[in-house]
Amino acid sequence: MQPMKLGQLQTPCLVLDEAKLEGNAARMREHLDKLGVRLRLHVKTAKSIDVARRVLRSPDNPITVSTLKEAEYFFSHGLRDILYAVGLAPNKLEHVTQLRSRGAQLSVILDNVEVARSVAARARATKDRIPVLIEIDCDGHRSGIVPGDPALLEIGRTLNEGGCELRGVMTHAGDSYNKDTVDGIKAMAAQERDAVVNSAKALRAAGLLCPVVSVGSTPTATYAEDLTGVTEVRAGVFVFFDLVMAGLNVCAVDDIAASVLGSVIGHQRDKGWIIVDAGWMAMSRDRGTAKQKIDQGYGIVCDARGEPYPELIMADANQEHGILALRPGARGPLPDLPVGTLVRILPNHACATGAQHSAYQVVRGKSDEIRATWSRISGW
Repeated sequence: MQPMKLGQLQTPCLVLDEAKLEGNAARMREHLDKLGVRLRLHVKTAKSIDVARRVLRSPDNPITVSTLKEAEYFFSHGLRDILYAVGLAPNKLEHVTQLRSRGAQLSVILDNVEVARSVAARARATKDRIPVLIEIDCDGHRSGIVPGDPALLEIGRTLNEGGCELRGVMTHAGDSYNKDTVDGIKAMAAQERDAVVNSAKALRAAGLLCPVVSVGSTPTATYAEDLTGVTEVRAGVFVFFDLVMAGLNVCAVDDIAASVLGSVIGHQRDKGWIIVDAGWMAMSRDRGTAKQKIDQGYGIVCDARGEPYPELIMADANQEHGILALRPGARGPLPDLPVGTLVRILPNHACATGAQHSAYQVVRGKSDEIRATWSRISGW
């Protein structure tokens, strides 16, 4: 059979450039190898075993998940060393222990003594030393124990004496997404490192084991210069990148591997609009670049080969309609895109856009040939 082409697909759909994916993965692996730390791939971006296999060197490599459904899925495909990196709700403990009873090397995180007591009670009841990492707040971005807070040792002792395995400490430098210079991201990477390394030292000084010291965000992973004391880096967006990452100078626009394929369905010429069949249900509602120096609307518009049209963005979106227009201040002509023309739209946030779709249509480079269709999961 002849391979399918992009033009044979029903739009909108999610397109993935395998060559860019492989290049992004290779650069991150090489960078972390030089820093002497292992990658614990965060699979929340891709949610696909086919993508993970092109990033991981071995099925023995560790991964990070953001849902227990991801843990189930990747465990079913042979990946066993899994960190569930969202603060644990007690109502998920049964699911955690079920996964572990089937052979998953699943560890969890928490940041308060109440949940620590719940996990310890479950560990005693099941005689399973559930591995736990304590979440550290390195930047005031979200969750975690502030370094130096006495609660760190209280939680550590609760876990240790309650029959759990105190696996270590972890943090996520989410504030790195708010930095507007590379130097700011580098400083955030050092702050992230110091927060967990010092917390690990505090636990060890109190006689508690702390073998794992885990950090993670794509910006800090990219620009970290010294990870002394850190044992692993969690990152995931780097496999695809997106316009928020490009706005942070973490990648180039040309590194973005995922895009949404849409079709021109009409025009509002007096308004300077081109209408496509990919709205916010295809792109997601994420408008992360609105906070950056360059607002990319709902995404940068490219031709079917992935080449951006000058100054053309998805300026607005309804549920199933995307409105393409020249960005404010642009002086060039609106491209002539007749009805039926295919466009590829680069997303603001790869995780959010990916979540709108059930599969990737895989291409390579500028070719319009569909090399494969890779499924992806969703839900919790």
